[in-house]
Amino acid sequence: MKIISWFKDKALLYADDRTPDYYLLYTASFLMIVGMIFSYSLSIYTVDYYDYSQFHFFLRQGIVVLFSILLMWVFAHIKPSVIFKDWKLGIKIFIFSGLLLVFMKGLPASMVTESGGAARWIRLGPISISPVEFVKIGFIYILARSFHKRFSDSGKLTLKQETKEILPYLGFLGFLAIFIAVMQKDLGNTVLLGVVMLFMMYFAERSLKILFLIVTFSITAFITLVAIAPHRVGRIKSWWSSVQDSYLEYLPPSMQESLRVTDFDEPYQVNSSLSAINNGGFFGQGLAEGNMKLGFLSEVHTDFVLAGILEEVGFFGFLFILGLIIFVIIRLFKISRRVKNQVHHYFVLGIGLMISFELIINSFGITGMIPIKGIAVPFLSYGGSQILALGLALGMVLSISKEVDEVPNKALEDEDDESLRY
Repeated sequence: MKIISWFKDKALLYADDRTPDYYLLYTASFLMIVGMIFSYSLSIYTVDYYDYSQFHFFLRQGIVVLFSILLMWVFAHIKPSVIFKDWKLGIKIFIFSGLLLVFMKGLPASMVTESGGAARWIRLGPISISPVEFVKIGFIYILARSFHKRFSDSGKLTLKQETKEILPYLGFLGFLAIFIAVMQKDLGNTVLLGVVMLFMMYFAERSLKILFLIVTFSITAFITLVAIAPHRVGRIKSWWSSVQDSYLEYLPPSMQESLRVTDFDEPYQVNSSLSAINNGGFFGQGLAEGNMKLGFLSEVHTDFVLAGILEEVGFFGFLFILGLIIFVIIRLFKISRRVKNQVHHYFVLGIGLMISFELIINSFGITGMIPIKGIAVPFLSYGGSQILALGLALGMVLSISKEVDEVPNKALEDEDDESLRY
């Protein structure tokens, strides 16, 4: 009875009777369920190849999806001050996931799952955790908190002053790159973090000169990380061999010859992905009726899930799903724009940017426009860590959404917002 009484007291203490953004909650939940359905439909060949149960991926994804939806609902009804001030959840997420990322290399082989020669998942019995998915959420929160402290009242600064302000952030990103891009060989998520940080700085009203400096630094770091890893050089050349004709035709003949790659085959995965997209047409082959998943396109339920969806539901079905994701992104930007607390503003903005660029990077990759980066599609790709991290992030956003006030901004000017102090 004492335990029940304790839970009741805590529920009353944490509960918030303000209304969260239910449109965001319902749409995100529906998209997760859609991803769960495709984790069954697109994994037919994989479960047969590895002799898994027919519902192996569906059940595993279903458990995480249901837990993530419950997490979003619970967080949606908790006061944001509890999540961000009392629990300091954003900081705890970053510290815990960051430590997992740092010490993963020293774990025994029985606890680590490798992909592409790099350890990316910590295995605890039937559960696998990808720390980088949670690092991204913590990284965005750390930036949001820091931007509020450093940029809110900085006023107009010289280039030298701004450079001093942003150097710690570049060092912070570089430190993470050592563990994500070098030790885990995950350049895609490193690029994602850099792009999100750049755009958050842009919306924090940093000058164009300093943003240009950041872009220059990022490009230099990207080229360095590619150059020191032969497998990345090979991947770039393989991708370039498939798209070079489209780009080289606009250059002088002398430059065409020097830039042309002749000793690499076109990437098989991208060709299969394009075939899947072409097979889908306008109306698709039908749910579970796609052909390219039958051994022609590996990882179709993870990195290439968009190609698999396009083949089965066609252009119009895909357009509907894409419209829902865009709706979620718009809701996030709307909440970010209208919330008064600057820490919350930057955090929601960062989550919206993260989802947007994950979708863009994956979409460009499966169509051959850029090299494949191994970035999961938000809501749709199979993977418990990315779904759980997304549910956690959106739950925090839903808690913040209750702060959005419908009254005009002028009426808010005289209000004392206690939450701004943390």
